[in-house]
Amino acid sequence: MRAKISIIISMIVFGSIGIFVKNINLSSMEIALFRAIIASLFLIVAGIVIKINISVKDIKTNLLLLVLSGTCMGINWIALFQGYKYTTISNATLGYYSASIFVIMLSPIVLKEKITLTKVICVFTAMFGLFLIINEGNSGSSDTYNHMLGMIYVVSGAMLYATVILINKRIKNLPGFETALLQLMVAAITLLPVVLLQLKTQGDSPLVLLNMGTKSWINILLLGIVHTGFAYLLYFGSVKELSAQSIAILSYIDPVSAVIMAMIFLGEDITIAKIIGGILILGSTYFAESTGGTKIPIKQKN
Repeated sequence: MRAKISIIISMIVFGSIGIFVKNINLSSMEIALFRAIIASLFLIVAGIVIKINISVKDIKTNLLLLVLSGTCMGINWIALFQGYKYTTISNATLGYYSASIFVIMLSPIVLKEKITLTKVICVFTAMFGLFLIINEGNSGSSDTYNHMLGMIYVVSGAMLYATVILINKRIKNLPGFETALLQLMVAAITLLPVVLLQLKTQGDSPLVLLNMGTKSWINILLLGIVHTGFAYLLYFGSVKELSAQSIAILSYIDPVSAVIMAMIFLGEDITIAKIIGGILILGSTYFAESTGGTKIPIKQKN
């Protein structure tokens, strides 16, 4: 029961990410950089406290894959955070779960898994659900949002997340916690020079990032420590005690809670079309996973 409660809490925490990102006065790239740095430091300290030993040999063996996946994860965050700026949290969260579509489509090529008629139907069902969400957003658009652009960013992020999942399938002898920590560190190392170059191009000093304001500082610290570091600890501390099916079911608390919290705290509308689209995406994802094949882990989904 304790493991299930921990997973549920981590899913609810993940589901609230969008609300906090919207309250940070930085670019999406800068938010991703701060998140990676803060979460990396938090997990390094946590790893020392709980005495996790990472094999240098295993790091060397998987170095290229870790660099590729960590880089994709950092860019994936940028795309998702950009999506939050241009569309609603509920649209972005439900659309982001389309990562399963790309995993299913690419797994026969990358992982040599068999593509079945059931999975093909699930892909088209999820795509139709995604279409409903995008179409509904555009029909009710306002000056505040550019839903089409937002969903382009979100789907791009989903494609990058699918890439991370497929690369992780190739990583050997590194448990989830260690893999996540190393990918966070790679994301930070990759994003840092890009952000510094961007600031230099704009004629700004790196110190300008420190002047984001108290509200932004609180939210960025919560994003790195609570929404990433703490949530990862809860997840990895409990995942070994539960079956894959239980974890898969509980993982859907993430998007559901995100939609509910966006409705409560941001006043976002939940329309019939959006509900149907979300059910089609999440339902087809779960059904495709339950028929066997590549699983969609939650640990780096947001």
